[in-house]
Amino acid sequence: MIALKPFYKTILLAFCTVSLGYSIALAQPKHPAFKVIAFYTAKNDQAHISFVHEANKWFPKMGEEYGFAYDSTNNWDNLNTAFLAQYQVVLFLDTRPENPIQRNAFKAYMDGGGAWMGFHFSAFALTPSDFNADWDWYHNTFLGSGQYVSNTWRPVSAILRVEDINNPVTKNLPVIFKSAPNEWYRWEHDLRNNPDIKILLSIDSTSFPLGTGPKLNEIWHSGYYPVVWTNKNYRMVYFNMGHNDIDYEHKTNKELSSTFQSEEQDKLITTSLLLLGNGKKAVD
Repeated sequence: MIALKPFYKTILLAFCTVSLGYSIALAQPKHPAFKVIAFYTAKNDQAHISFVHEANKWFPKMGEEYGFAYDSTNNWDNLNTAFLAQYQVVLFLDTRPENPIQRNAFKAYMDGGGAWMGFHFSAFALTPSDFNADWDWYHNTFLGSGQYVSNTWRPVSAILRVEDINNPVTKNLPVIFKSAPNEWYRWEHDLRNNPDIKILLSIDSTSFPLGTGPKLNEIWHSGYYPVVWTNKNYRMVYFNMGHNDIDYEHKTNKELSSTFQSEEQDKLITTSLLLLGNGKKAVD
């Protein structure tokens, strides 16, 4: 093997770095149909962090297949008017903005016709907690759900029911299908009573009992639980999915499931994103 002198090692390293950067650029479509920006924090709860990491791998693959560009950032200061103007769809993967300036920029983006997809913890609000219910427009008007009330445990798959088989988001799905494992949330407000909210999927009664405990109150035996919905006044879809099963018991933090392991659920997410990215609402 020929030993390289330090100078040539530096040149070779620089070449490899440039080549790597170029290959990453090639992974993005040259002329994307639309651009997506995903915001995330990835600091709270290993299950949410796991989802963020796999989402940031899965969405670029979908972008290559369907012709959209995907970027992600954990810098919430990018949630401003100038930055958002570059993108047709915003994703919240695990949290929400806390800064009033960022919140106002997001509201202006949505009021101006922007599109949004949110997952799981991005809708969480509970007073008192680290994520207080202190953004009325977002939780009560935009999402309509209000505060978090309770959840199932541990993360398990559910049988989901399509509420409207003619909706553009769900029309190519079976009426019922099995989801990927998830921790399911219950909300303060009954979304069925909100005329602005269109529920797209709910938990089918055949899922009960849902959850394994050990706490009895974390096993659901009955009730109505919407898990995917849209607000008719905005181009948006919220998904309760986004919490992987993690081996907490043995303190290994090993990932025991993937949010993207259900073919039907993946199709639902992809269809929603393509619809929003092409300037449409998730309503008939």
